[in-house]
Amino acid sequence: MDTLNADPDATVNGDDHHPRQVFSGHFVPVTPTPLAEPEYVTHSSAFFKELGLSDELAFNEQFRKVFSGDISATREPMRQVGWATGYALSIYGTEYTQNCPFGTGNGYGDGRAISVFEGIINGQRWEMQLKGGGPTPYCRGADGRAVLRSSVREFLAQEYMHALKVPTSRSLTLYVSKSETVTRPWYSQNSQSTDPDILVDNPVAISTRVAPSFLRVGQLELFARRARSNAHPKALEELHMIVSHLIEREYKSDINQNLGFAEQLVELAKKFRQRLTSLVANWLRVGYCQGNFNSDNCAAGGFTLDYGPFGFCENFDPWFQPWTGGGKHFSFFNQPMAAKANYYMFWKAVRPLLAEETEALEQFDQVGRDFAEAMQEQIQKMWAAKLGLAEYHPKLFETLMQLMTDSEVDYTIFFRELSNIPEDVEPLKKSFYVKTSQQIDEQWQSWLLSWRNLVRNNGNLADISKSMKQTNPKYTWREWLIVRAYQQAMLGDYTLVKELQEVLSHPSDEQSQEIEDKYYRLKPKAFFNAGGVSHYSCSS
Repeated sequence: MDTLNADPDATVNGDDHHPRQVFSGHFVPVTPTPLAEPEYVTHSSAFFKELGLSDELAFNEQFRKVFSGDISATREPMRQVGWATGYALSIYGTEYTQNCPFGTGNGYGDGRAISVFEGIINGQRWEMQLKGGGPTPYCRGADGRAVLRSSVREFLAQEYMHALKVPTSRSLTLYVSKSETVTRPWYSQNSQSTDPDILVDNPVAISTRVAPSFLRVGQLELFARRARSNAHPKALEELHMIVSHLIEREYKSDINQNLGFAEQLVELAKKFRQRLTSLVANWLRVGYCQGNFNSDNCAAGGFTLDYGPFGFCENFDPWFQPWTGGGKHFSFFNQPMAAKANYYMFWKAVRPLLAEETEALEQFDQVGRDFAEAMQEQIQKMWAAKLGLAEYHPKLFETLMQLMTDSEVDYTIFFRELSNIPEDVEPLKKSFYVKTSQQIDEQWQSWLLSWRNLVRNNGNLADISKSMKQTNPKYTWREWLIVRAYQQAMLGDYTLVKELQEVLSHPSDEQSQEIEDKYYRLKPKAFFNAGGVSHYSCSS
């Protein structure tokens, strides 16, 4: 708020809670809407410790007020007003404006996410954002609230991804209202409908997510579009400011600040490409599908952001897609293509700032041209690590994918069992959803023999097995178990939420036999094609 431009049409006191077009400025000052009768659900003890905060703070009345939306409880240097930001929407490299209620694209942005804090703690800059903090000018007519169901999912998912060593926004706290509810479409019990078939009253919740910044590729796009159309006299200057802000917030330690601005932009293109390709390779490693990987859901800092219609692959399917509105273009194995499209929009947005710098522009363009090659390199490196190999073997991998598909393997259980480097197929059958034929078993044996010979050439099997188990987690996100947690939470019982939080915080570790029996098992047939479990139209 000190270094960027506020929307000149905004109110000073943050009383800006109705949909309207925002034509310029980097942010809109806006106050969150407090939860009525907030109750503690959970917090991230690990992240609290990282920030140097006491666990008792999560139960402190003033702290609870602030992180359930009542920022009148803040004291200087914090402010009693937060901020929301606008961004543009692109899907697979195509710019959209028609989803905007005004048809102009000036209504996209943080519709229910309001940042309330930014500070440097232990040398690391963090921004704290309330998800479900009430309406902003970008709410497009909605109520600006998040329900407990989606808040539990996002809170746990961020904790889990961090434990998997996948770059992500972080979870701080989760509070729920004891009296405020909103009505949302959802799925009835045992529904196999594609779309929600009932309306459900849901408790309202606010989760606080934390990141170095919440800058998105779509944000850069917004300012580039304004600059291209000369939307206002300071449009190009505001694009320059937001890109400088991105470097300051997300890349300061990676980019030499003594370089000229043009050279910094070339370095930015390289660093973002490296982070984004590594991120998507990690998504494939752990079975994660973003579901809706538009440019506005792509963090310019190169981490996982916006846990809406996401899911984790159980029964292996390269085209796995939990979101009914996502189609194949955002499916599991298509995520590298979506990343390439988002990187293209980043490149297109930043490029005007190099118009007068011929040499730097050519270098910048070359970084963009090499994206596909860089992505392929990261993915092949990841598959080699999952298989305990020093390098990627295309034919071995292709055969494996076919066998995994034919045997309908559970993605996580299969790779975890493979990490024991078995000599025959029997231990792997723990991960199969179908009974395999003798012919398929013989193909597995042949593949295992070829694979083990390669693994043996890499060194000590015990060491390789240990390394594979760090790459291939034992415990994964299983939606049918998460459903139970948020259903109990809606009744005021947070026991299972906290149990899942603990289990998912140690995904690669061997845990108790009780935990293994409960969480390390195949998806029950009853949950296949179940609305709200195997698929959902939204998470709200």
